Amino acid sequence: MMQFYTLASSSSGNAALLCTGTSRLLIDAGISCMRIRRTLASLGVSLGELDGILITHAHTDHIAGLATLVKNYSIPIRCSEETARQLAYQVAGAERLLCPFSLGNQFRVGDCRVTSIPTSHDSRGSTAYRIDSAGCSFGLMTDTGILPVSAQLLLGVDLLVLESNHDVETLLSGPYPYLLKQRVLGDLGHLSNDLAARFAVASARAGTGEIVLAHLSKENNTPQMALNTVGRALEAAGWTGRLSVAPQDVCSNCYTVEAHLCSESW
Repeated sequence: MMQFYTLASSSSGNAALLCTGTSRLLIDAGISCMRIRRTLASLGVSLGELDGILITHAHTDHIAGLATLVKNYSIPIRCSEETARQLAYQVAGAERLLCPFSLGNQFRVGDCRVTSIPTSHDSRGSTAYRIDSAGCSFGLMTDTGILPVSAQLLLGVDLLVLESNHDVETLLSGPYPYLLKQRVLGDLGHLSNDLAARFAVASARAGTGEIVLAHLSKENNTPQMALNTVGRALEAAGWTGRLSVAPQDVCSNCYTVEAHLCSESW
């Protein structure tokens, strides 16, 4: 069985916890260390129990709490080689804990097999993750301006956490400066609700049973907009699974994946 929680999920800060049979993984640390520690404690997990930290990329909203974590805990930090170089420069003391991998490679953390997947973002080495453990599969993809071909490795996971960052019309008519709008809309930016819907349908058709929309912009989206756009597409495809939006500033409820018999030959 897998249990997954988002601790925070927005353009202001991102962090999540994945628990399997014997492993505890923090995915990103974009909120304060104190907040991470307190939220984990409310879930019955201490920072000292973590088997590792997976970092998607080196933007502040994904690593803001890392400096304090590094000072006080010795938790292995796994990230792409490009991200590791950035973290070694940005976060004092991080280098001794970094466990870099080549993008596209698989590695083990406890009872988890982790597959790293390149994304298209303006942070070199940005990464999505697929995690398989004891007949359960999980995928997380945020911070990508396009749907990369390699993202097909996420199709059909039991639980998919998928960026649905902005509504295009709301972004275009909103207060962002022109250059920032172009950045968000570009190939190295963020997934719109429409692109999220396209990928959600493909993953649902491949067998995904639950989808959580994440990393919503507070200025250019709302949970209802994201749910409407993605939900309509999934309904048209005949999907009967569960769709929700990760809360932006508080810990989510528990998302659970039950083990089932499956092939691991993908």
